[in-house]
Amino acid sequence: MLGFLVRLLPFWVREPLLILVGSVFGVRIMYLAHRDGEWVAAAIGLVFLVFTAVRVHTVARALRARRARRAPAPGPAPAAEVAPAAIAPAAPAVAVAAEKEPDAWGQAVAAVAVFATLGAALWLGPHLLPSDDGGAPRAVSCAGGEDEELPGAYRKTPRAVTGDELCNALNRPDLPQLLGTPAETATAVSGTSNTAPLTDGKVAQPEAEVQFDTYTVNVSVTYNELSIAQYVKLMEYGEETDVRKLSVLGRSAVLASGHTMKIEINLGGGGSGGPVEQGPPARTLSVALDAKDRGGYCDITVWSTSGALPDDSALLDIAEKVLPTIPDRTV
Repeated sequence: MLGFLVRLLPFWVREPLLILVGSVFGVRIMYLAHRDGEWVAAAIGLVFLVFTAVRVHTVARALRARRARRAPAPGPAPAAEVAPAAIAPAAPAVAVAAEKEPDAWGQAVAAVAVFATLGAALWLGPHLLPSDDGGAPRAVSCAGGEDEELPGAYRKTPRAVTGDELCNALNRPDLPQLLGTPAETATAVSGTSNTAPLTDGKVAQPEAEVQFDTYTVNVSVTYNELSIAQYVKLMEYGEETDVRKLSVLGRSAVLASGHTMKIEINLGGGGSGGPVEQGPPARTLSVALDAKDRGGYCDITVWSTSGALPDDSALLDIAEKVLPTIPDRTV
């Protein structure tokens, strides 16, 4: 349908239009192909440019033929002198025909101006129009868990947040900026409504995780009776290093360093996989669930496969954004 409509246009409108579209698309595709290293796209852009070159050649030939037709035909001068009366009446007719002849250059300039304006609007529109979300877009979203059957520990724990709710709280548009990597977007997110290990399923422990190219952020909430003060005492007997006590949002908190675990699972059968190994270093901020530190805490852990870690200020910023969205535990 579009091709049929284009063929209906006058020659001096259709050809400049095809030249404009072909050159814009050809240059744009070639630029993107060079930037992304896509040779297939480069071939498509070359086809557009060749098509444009053919149209330019066609227009050039038409202009030369038009000038040739307008050039005065040579003739014997005596004929004009012998019959001036016969030639004179024909002059008005020629003038009228010339006035009715369409202005090819005017049509061409008008077509180029209109479609150049449209092309500029399409090209610059995404850069000039404000973004709907006002920030870095989320690459992925949390899966809805409305139909998820929660363990019994969640029914027995007042206002225990679920894994899906925790995922939505963590998967914030400004999370990359808080980590110091504002250009990145989340590549994977997850949320699970687990229970704490070694508790026989009696302690709710929801967990959420957001992965980026540089860092991975994990947040878990443990609804037990262990306070941050007791947690710090346990750290003194454990292997945690670089322990730092502080206060976050008026709650007791502690920063500690440790290592993640690396587990290899063989999905092809014939074995259970490799042994559990020590993974990359991680930094964890543990914050009490209430100001009185009556038990329960939220862990915010950050690590990267390269072993690099952000500053502690990044963990504090994440805690100040995420914790207010997690319901407080009631007694």
